[in-house]
Amino acid sequence: MLVPVSGLAGDRRAIDLAAAICSSGETWLTLVYVVEVPQRYALDSELPDQIEQGTSVLEAAASYAQKVARGRWKRITTELLQARVAAAAIVDEAIERAADAIIMATTSRWHLGVLTQGETLPYILDNAPCDVVVIRVASESETRT
Repeated sequence: MLVPVSGLAGDRRAIDLAAAICSSGETWLTLVYVVEVPQRYALDSELPDQIEQGTSVLEAAASYAQKVARGRWKRITTELLQARVAAAAIVDEAIERAADAIIMATTSRWHLGVLTQGETLPYILDNAPCDVVVIRVASESETRT
C-alpha cells in the first residue's frame, strides 16, 4: 500500500484510511514524499531545504502510522523521491513496488473559476497500475458554520 504525503492535515486522514482498509498484519505501508525539481535545475540537483522538509514530513508520517498501526502493517517504509512531476513519480513507485493500492488525500480549490483537485490526482487516477482510494478533505472554509 502506497500513501503519498505532503505535510498537510490530509496526510493523517490518508494514513487513517489505509489503516482502516488493512485487515491483516501482512500489508507493507510505503509513505512517499516527492520533491518536485523545477526545469531550471538538473534532476539530481541538491535541494537541501526541500529534502529537509521532505525528510521531516516522512518522519512525522511514519511516526503517526506507527502509532495508529496496531499490528496492521508488517513494515512501514519511507521514500523521498526527486522528480519533475510528483504524479508520475508516485505512479512509478507504485509500479516498482507492485502496490495493491494508492491511498491519498486531496483538497478541492478554485482555479480560474473552476473547482479542481490539481494535476496530481487526475494523472494518478488515469495511470496507476492498482486501485486508487481518494479521500477529499474539506477545506477550513467548508468546515466553518
